[in-house]
Amino acid sequence: MSKKFYMTPGSCSTGIHILLEECGLVFEAHIVNLLAGDQYKPDYLAINPKGSIPALVLDDGTALTEFSAIAWWLARSYPKRQLLPATLAGEVRALGLMNYAVHTLHTQGFARIFTTERFAPSSGDHASVKAQGRQIIDQGFAIVDRELAGRDYVDAQFGIADAALFYVEFWAERIGIPLPENCLAHYRRLLTRPAVRQVLAEEGYASVLR
Repeated sequence: MSKKFYMTPGSCSTGIHILLEECGLVFEAHIVNLLAGDQYKPDYLAINPKGSIPALVLDDGTALTEFSAIAWWLARSYPKRQLLPATLAGEVRALGLMNYAVHTLHTQGFARIFTTERFAPSSGDHASVKAQGRQIIDQGFAIVDRELAGRDYVDAQFGIADAALFYVEFWAERIGIPLPENCLAHYRRLLTRPAVRQVLAEEGYASVLR
Protein backbone atom coordinates (compact mmCIF):
# COMPACT_ATOMS: atom_id res chain seq x y z
CA MET A 1 0.00 0.00 0.00
CA SER A 2 1.43 3.39 -1.00
CA LYS A 3 0.98 6.66 0.85
CA LYS A 4 -1.98 8.78 -0.17
CA PHE A 5 -1.68 12.56 -0.18
CA TYR A 6 -4.84 14.66 -0.10
CA MET A 7 -4.17 18.14 -1.43
CA THR A 8 -5.50 21.23 -3.17
CA PRO A 9 -3.23 22.83 -5.80
CA GLY A 10 -1.92 26.23 -4.75
CA SER A 11 -2.99 25.83 -1.14
CA CYS A 12 -1.04 25.23 2.07
CA SER A 13 -0.74 21.60 0.95
CA THR A 14 1.74 22.80 -1.69
CA GLY A 15 4.30 23.09 1.11
CA ILE A 16 3.79 19.44 2.10
CA HIS A 17 3.84 18.42 -1.56
CA ILE A 18 7.28 20.01 -1.81
CA LEU A 19 8.49 18.14 1.28
CA LEU A 20 7.22 14.84 -0.11
CA GLU A 21 9.23 15.43 -3.27
CA GLU A 22 12.27 16.55 -1.29
CA CYS A 23 12.08 13.23 0.58
CA GLY A 24 11.81 11.31 -2.69
CA LEU A 25 8.64 9.53 -1.62
CA VAL A 26 6.29 7.58 -3.85
CA PHE A 27 2.67 8.52 -3.15
CA GLU A 28 -0.77 8.81 -4.69
CA ALA A 29 -2.03 12.38 -5.01
CA HIS A 30 -5.75 12.96 -4.49
CA ILE A 31 -7.22 16.38 -5.28
CA VAL A 32 -9.64 17.85 -2.76
CA ASN A 33 -11.70 20.60 -4.40
CA LEU A 34 -12.27 23.05 -1.56
CA LEU A 35 -14.53 25.33 -3.59
CA ALA A 36 -16.80 22.38 -4.39
CA GLY A 37 -16.86 21.36 -0.73
CA ASP A 38 -15.05 18.04 -1.20
CA GLN A 39 -13.53 18.44 2.26
CA TYR A 40 -16.97 17.99 3.82
CA LYS A 41 -18.01 14.89 1.89
CA PRO A 42 -18.41 11.68 3.90
CA ASP A 43 -15.61 9.84 2.09
CA TYR A 44 -13.09 12.53 2.96
CA LEU A 45 -14.38 13.11 6.49
CA ALA A 46 -13.83 9.40 7.09
CA ILE A 47 -10.14 10.09 6.39
CA ASN A 48 -9.89 13.51 8.05
CA PRO A 49 -12.84 14.39 10.32
CA LYS A 50 -11.47 17.94 10.59
CA GLY A 51 -12.47 18.56 6.98
CA SER A 52 -9.18 20.25 6.19
CA ILE A 53 -6.19 19.77 3.97
CA PRO A 54 -3.55 18.50 3.75
CA ALA A 55 -3.86 14.89 4.88
CA LEU A 56 -1.33 12.11 4.42
CA VAL A 57 -2.42 8.50 4.77
CA LEU A 58 0.50 6.24 5.61
CA ASP A 59 1.17 2.70 4.42
CA ASP A 60 -0.58 1.24 7.49
CA GLY A 61 -3.68 3.38 6.95
CA THR A 62 -2.90 5.96 9.64
CA ALA A 63 -3.99 9.44 8.58
CA LEU A 64 -1.80 12.41 9.45
CA THR A 65 -3.41 15.85 9.44
CA GLU A 66 -2.27 19.45 10.05
CA PHE A 67 0.61 21.00 8.12
CA SER A 68 3.02 21.20 11.05
CA ALA A 69 2.39 17.62 12.18
CA ILE A 70 2.88 16.17 8.69
CA ALA A 71 6.01 18.25 8.08
CA TRP A 72 7.53 17.22 11.41
CA TRP A 73 6.69 13.55 10.75
CA LEU A 74 8.43 13.71 7.38
CA ALA A 75 11.50 15.34 8.87
CA ARG A 76 11.75 12.80 11.68
CA SER A 77 10.97 9.82 9.44
CA TYR A 78 13.56 10.74 6.81
CA PRO A 79 16.48 12.18 8.81
CA LYS A 80 18.95 11.79 5.94
CA ARG A 81 17.10 14.61 4.17
CA GLN A 82 18.11 16.93 7.04
CA LEU A 83 14.82 18.83 7.03
CA LEU A 84 15.31 19.80 10.70
CA PRO A 85 18.29 21.71 12.12
CA ALA A 86 20.94 19.62 13.86
CA THR A 87 20.73 21.46 17.19
CA LEU A 88 17.85 21.67 19.64
CA ALA A 89 17.96 25.47 19.54
CA GLY A 90 17.82 25.39 15.74
CA GLU A 91 14.95 22.92 15.74
CA VAL A 92 12.93 25.02 18.18
CA ARG A 93 13.52 28.13 16.06
CA ALA A 94 12.46 26.29 12.89
CA LEU A 95 9.30 24.94 14.53
CA GLY A 96 8.49 28.42 15.81
CA LEU A 97 8.79 30.00 12.36
CA MET A 98 6.86 27.17 10.69
CA ASN A 99 4.01 27.52 13.16
CA TYR A 100 4.07 31.31 12.78
CA ALA A 101 3.67 30.96 9.01
CA VAL A 102 0.80 28.48 9.38
CA HIS A 103 -1.07 29.88 12.38
CA THR A 104 -0.53 33.62 11.99
CA LEU A 105 0.32 34.53 8.39
CA HIS A 106 -2.05 31.89 6.98
CA THR A 107 -4.81 31.36 9.54
CA GLN A 108 -5.05 34.94 10.81
CA GLY A 109 -3.80 36.94 7.83
CA PHE A 110 -4.49 35.34 4.47
CA ALA A 111 -7.63 33.62 5.73
CA ARG A 112 -9.20 37.03 6.29
CA ILE A 113 -8.57 37.85 2.64
CA PHE A 114 -9.42 34.48 1.07
CA THR A 115 -12.39 33.54 3.30
CA THR A 116 -13.59 36.91 4.53
CA GLU A 117 -17.16 35.73 5.11
CA ARG A 118 -15.99 33.38 7.87
CA PHE A 119 -14.86 36.37 9.90
CA ALA A 120 -17.76 38.69 9.07
CA PRO A 121 -21.06 37.38 7.65
CA SER A 122 -22.16 40.93 6.81
CA SER A 123 -20.71 42.19 3.54
CA GLY A 124 -20.52 45.66 5.04
CA ASP A 125 -17.73 44.46 7.30
CA HIS A 126 -15.69 42.69 4.62
CA ALA A 127 -13.46 45.62 3.74
CA SER A 128 -12.35 46.10 7.35
CA VAL A 129 -11.73 42.36 7.78
CA LYS A 130 -9.55 42.27 4.67
CA ALA A 131 -7.69 45.36 5.86
CA GLN A 132 -7.03 43.65 9.17
CA GLY A 133 -5.79 40.58 7.32
CA ARG A 134 -3.43 42.70 5.26
CA GLN A 135 -2.09 44.34 8.42
CA ILE A 136 -1.42 40.93 9.98
CA ILE A 137 0.34 39.78 6.80
CA ASP A 138 2.53 42.88 6.55
CA GLN A 139 3.49 42.73 10.21
CA GLY A 140 4.10 39.00 9.96
CA PHE A 141 6.39 39.21 6.96
CA ALA A 142 8.30 42.03 8.66
CA ILE A 143 9.03 39.66 11.55
CA VAL A 144 10.01 36.82 9.21
CA ASP A 145 12.19 39.20 7.22
CA ARG A 146 14.27 39.94 10.31
CA GLU A 147 14.60 36.21 11.00
CA LEU A 148 15.90 35.62 7.47
CA ALA A 149 18.47 38.43 7.54
CA GLY A 150 21.84 37.10 6.40
CA ARG A 151 20.42 33.61 5.76
CA ASP A 152 19.64 31.66 2.61
CA TYR A 153 17.20 29.46 4.52
CA VAL A 154 15.69 29.40 7.99
CA ASP A 155 18.66 27.27 9.07
CA ALA A 156 21.83 26.16 7.29
CA GLN A 157 19.85 24.42 4.56
CA PHE A 158 16.32 23.91 3.29
CA GLY A 159 13.92 22.49 5.86
CA ILE A 160 10.31 22.21 6.92
CA ALA A 161 10.06 25.86 8.01
CA ASP A 162 11.13 26.97 4.53
CA ALA A 163 8.34 24.91 2.97
CA ALA A 164 5.80 26.64 5.20
CA LEU A 165 7.18 30.09 4.46
CA PHE A 166 7.21 29.30 0.75
CA TYR A 167 3.49 28.79 0.43
CA VAL A 168 2.60 32.07 2.16
CA GLU A 169 5.26 33.89 0.12
CA PHE A 170 3.72 32.27 -2.98
CA TRP A 171 0.29 33.55 -1.97
CA ALA A 172 1.63 37.06 -1.42
CA GLU A 173 3.19 37.10 -4.88
CA ARG A 174 0.02 35.72 -6.46
CA ILE A 175 -2.24 38.46 -5.06
CA GLY A 176 0.20 41.33 -5.35
CA ILE A 177 1.33 41.82 -1.76
CA PRO A 178 4.95 43.04 -1.84
CA LEU A 179 7.38 40.86 0.08
CA PRO A 180 10.15 42.51 2.11
CA GLU A 181 13.68 42.09 0.79
CA ASN A 182 14.79 38.96 2.65
CA CYS A 183 11.46 37.19 2.19
CA LEU A 184 11.53 37.93 -1.53
CA ALA A 185 15.09 36.61 -1.82
CA HIS A 186 14.04 33.49 0.10
CA TYR A 187 11.03 32.95 -2.18
CA ARG A 188 13.10 33.37 -5.33
CA ARG A 189 15.79 31.05 -3.98
CA LEU A 190 13.23 28.32 -3.35
CA LEU A 191 11.88 28.74 -6.87
CA THR A 192 15.23 27.40 -8.13
CA ARG A 193 14.93 24.11 -6.22
CA PRO A 194 14.06 21.14 -8.47
CA ALA A 195 11.38 19.83 -6.08
CA VAL A 196 9.68 23.23 -5.90
CA ARG A 197 9.72 23.62 -9.66
CA GLN A 198 8.33 20.12 -10.15
CA VAL A 199 5.51 20.70 -7.68
CA LEU A 200 4.49 24.06 -9.13
CA ALA A 201 4.45 22.55 -12.63
CA GLU A 202 2.37 19.59 -11.46
CA GLU A 203 -0.08 21.84 -9.62
CA GLY A 204 -0.65 24.05 -12.66
CA TYR A 205 1.57 27.01 -11.82
CA ALA A 206 4.30 26.57 -14.40
CA SER A 207 3.88 30.24 -15.37
CA VAL A 208 5.45 31.22 -12.03
CA LEU A 209 8.69 29.59 -13.15
CA ARG A 210 9.11 31.67 -16.31
